[in-house]
Amino acid sequence: EYGGQFENQARAMRQLGIVVPVALLLIVVLLFLALGSIRHSLLVLLNLPFALVGGVFAAAAFGMPLSVSAAVAFIVLLGIAVQNGVVLVAYFRQLRRAGAPVAEAVRTGCEVRFRPLVMTALTSFIGHLPMLYSTGAGVEIQKPLAVVVMGGLVTSTLLTLIVLPAVYVLVEERLSAGARAPD
Repeated sequence: EYGGQFENQARAMRQLGIVVPVALLLIVVLLFLALGSIRHSLLVLLNLPFALVGGVFAAAAFGMPLSVSAAVAFIVLLGIAVQNGVVLVAYFRQLRRAGAPVAEAVRTGCEVRFRPLVMTALTSFIGHLPMLYSTGAGVEIQKPLAVVVMGGLVTSTLLTLIVLPAVYVLVEERLSAGARAPD
């Protein structure tokens, strides 16, 4: 029979097995309520793999196993990725409602929101540096959290600014072309 720290970690991972799906469901519901569109909610959810990829690569690069703190860091990353996606998609939609064509709305939206998105990510990245380089008590909890969040911030921010706008243009133009096509 196992006990102690192993038992605690196993219990925490079981709890995360419940918490993560519930958190994802809440994210989807809140996105739909905020954006009022399943299509735009799904576009924002496209950001989730961008964050996860960076977190996984960073953890692998540092040789860190999936611990409870790393799993919590992935939940943090999901929130950051959704926030970044909402910032862009909501602004694209605002510009479109004002009459801007799709490509112009995306170009302007990326230009206007580039600095806030990058500065927010950079601030979070720098804020996690003390956790990454700490050496005292609790380092086994802090370091995996910092590594996963920092790696995910890099990929999420870059890919949010590159892939999300491109997919938005493709989806919106395809829908516009479909709406104009004769029956």
